[in-house]
Amino acid sequence: MLVHPQFDPVAVALGPLSVRWYGLTYLAAFVLFLVLGRVRARRLPGVGFTVGDLDDLLFYGVVGVIVGGRLGQVLFYEPGHYLAHPADIVAVWKGGMSFHGGFLGVLVAMGLYARRRGLAFWQVTDFIAPLVPLGLGCGRIGNFINGELWGRIADPGLPWAMVFPQVDMLPRHPSQLYQALGEGLLLFALLWLYASRPRPLRHVSAVFLIGYGCARFAAEWFREPDAGIFGHSYAISMGQWLSLPMVLAGLALLLAGGGPASRPGAAPAGKGGHPS
Repeated sequence: MLVHPQFDPVAVALGPLSVRWYGLTYLAAFVLFLVLGRVRARRLPGVGFTVGDLDDLLFYGVVGVIVGGRLGQVLFYEPGHYLAHPADIVAVWKGGMSFHGGFLGVLVAMGLYARRRGLAFWQVTDFIAPLVPLGLGCGRIGNFINGELWGRIADPGLPWAMVFPQVDMLPRHPSQLYQALGEGLLLFALLWLYASRPRPLRHVSAVFLIGYGCARFAAEWFREPDAGIFGHSYAISMGQWLSLPMVLAGLALLLAGGGPASRPGAAPAGKGGHPS
């Protein structure tokens, strides 16, 4: 069996200041957003965004991720702990960010951005959806480095079964890596290919919702359930409960149809054109 390497969570220590691997994975996610956004904006000018828009999008997104992700962790997963230790709520450098909370935070932030720019909400989410999965994968790598969110007990004969000494000496699934591959790499490949051509309004967002929801639901079978509001559940975990509405919302968006597809070279909405 493999043994978790027990990485030092601090990547670089500079006197009283320290840079943690968890923070660096978030930095990598933001850099990937900018790089992929540049490629997407240049390949599909009809989607209504330019390279110059990416800095503002990233700023809104970062605020949404951090505020929403932390509040989601507090409310969905560890309300008892944070009620007893409210000062820990702001200690984001220790880890503990809920994807579903961050997702809701980003939706609010993108709504504010769309309103400020005079764009359609779904026009914004369709643009950013393919830029997100690799960043999610980076976050899961950060979870693995921190040795948190470990998997359920696995068959000792599984070649990649891993012992997490900080938990126990039992073989477990390295579920953080499963999620990095499923919610990160695989979802990115699916969305990037799907969004490489003009699609009806809302459809790229719908595919993201369905893809992430299904990938997360599947990965939860291998991840040790979080306690959450409803306690431990080996039937349906908190992560699965929170993913089901995403899948249903994505299916509803697809069934509802969408507006006309954006065409390369079309005038961007809010800049003399019409929202697509």
